[in-house]
Amino acid sequence: MDKGYKRPTMRSRELRLNATDAERKLWAQLSARKIAGVRFNRQFPIGPFICDFVSRSVKLVIEVDGGQHAVDVEKDQARTAYLEAQGYRVIRFWNNDVLDRIEGVVREIEAALETCPPPTPPINGRGV
Repeated sequence: MDKGYKRPTMRSRELRLNATDAERKLWAQLSARKIAGVRFNRQFPIGPFICDFVSRSVKLVIEVDGGQHAVDVEKDQARTAYLEAQGYRVIRFWNNDVLDRIEGVVREIEAALETCPPPTPPINGRGV
């Protein structure tokens, strides 16, 4: 089954190993179901894109953007449109927001999770 792209597993691993300070700081808050008991994966591929953080159970993508994203606005809009077409909600934070006001970022994620549809039940007893 050719989907027109190769699943970027190696690139995902490389990005996890070379996370930015902001990504590491947010992962410390998201890992181990620390926010609302929701599981997140980091550097997770969806279609041709690798998303910073994804909760597949509630279909939420969290992107942490650096300065280059202020220039690539159209590229980010196309990426967001693709992810939304796959049923995901996308929320974005600037690196400096994560680094300087992590508590506020966590509150915004909690608020977003409150508006997400209920989690999909696990398949074969395994969490998503």
